[in-house]
Amino acid sequence: MNWEVSEATGPMLTRRSVLLASAGLAALSLGLARAQTLQPLNPKLTGDLYPIHDPCIIKAGDTYYVFCTTPRADAPAQIPWYRSKDLLRWERGGHVLTELPAWARQAIPATQTCWAPDISFFGGQYFLYYACSTFGSNRSVIGLATNATLDPADPAYRWQDGGLVLESQKSDDFNALDPARVIDRDGKHWLAYGSFWTGLKIIQLDPATGKPLAGGQRHDLAQRPKAPDAIEAVFIVQRAGHYYLFASFDFCCRGADSNYYTVVGRSKDILGPYLDKGGKPMMEGGGTLVLAADSGETRWRGPGHIAVVRDAGKDYIVYHAYDAAHDGRPTLRIAPLGWTEDNSPAAFM
Repeated sequence: MNWEVSEATGPMLTRRSVLLASAGLAALSLGLARAQTLQPLNPKLTGDLYPIHDPCIIKAGDTYYVFCTTPRADAPAQIPWYRSKDLLRWERGGHVLTELPAWARQAIPATQTCWAPDISFFGGQYFLYYACSTFGSNRSVIGLATNATLDPADPAYRWQDGGLVLESQKSDDFNALDPARVIDRDGKHWLAYGSFWTGLKIIQLDPATGKPLAGGQRHDLAQRPKAPDAIEAVFIVQRAGHYYLFASFDFCCRGADSNYYTVVGRSKDILGPYLDKGGKPMMEGGGTLVLAADSGETRWRGPGHIAVVRDAGKDYIVYHAYDAAHDGRPTLRIAPLGWTEDNSPAAFM
């Protein structure tokens, strides 16, 4: 069962286009017809590009903002942010929080930093979700901070702690990590999340609070049934009447030894089932490869934990990769996201 051709809801960047993930990375065919390449952004990125791990992105006014996992060296300040006017030249701006919230320290005493933020805008407010945990544990919490503006020069600029959104205990079969908010075609709000521990989940949110609806049911989205179930970093976008679920497989956080890569599946329903291009459900470990380091690549390793930003009818994929030329430091990477004629994200390496 292959993905059928359908009418796109927005313009494609180019027909059979393909993303070059960085200079020296080659397009991967994976059975697709030969593709026309897009002009990559990565070789043109300048400024403050590291340490940026697990980036999320949004455009507010004429400025792009990237938020990322807090480096340990930044503690006690949490969730650094960066900005750019053109997606190319980046400068570090500051931090969202001056310290870890007391409720997060109480819930996860060993935690030191906030992980994997997600930024969205709704109802006149910016919602920034983040997670706190420790490596190898599913005792995790997802928190929320809100702001009326992202411009620190605005008198209304003030991040407010929204407290606990979701948590997982060691006895649970899921991990409250890597949050990603999404609004479906009916206007319902959802929070997707998950890391290892039976995979990726989603739960409906109350739009007013940004927290789960009372009695809301958790739904399964994707998993890798065989141990160690190495799947995380969910991100969902809509296009051409479908939902596209991106996820990172295998292992991050090992510097130049990381083997992270990103796959995608699609569904007509936000709750799934999500199928890869060959028809294999993502609940059975399926996923079509869209981002990986070439086996011959010597510099950029373990690319993943993606986010997608749409601007003026164009899509861009934002992610981190580990720079083997500089001690494996996590570095911001951005490039155009192309779509094939059957509305699947173009395969690339």
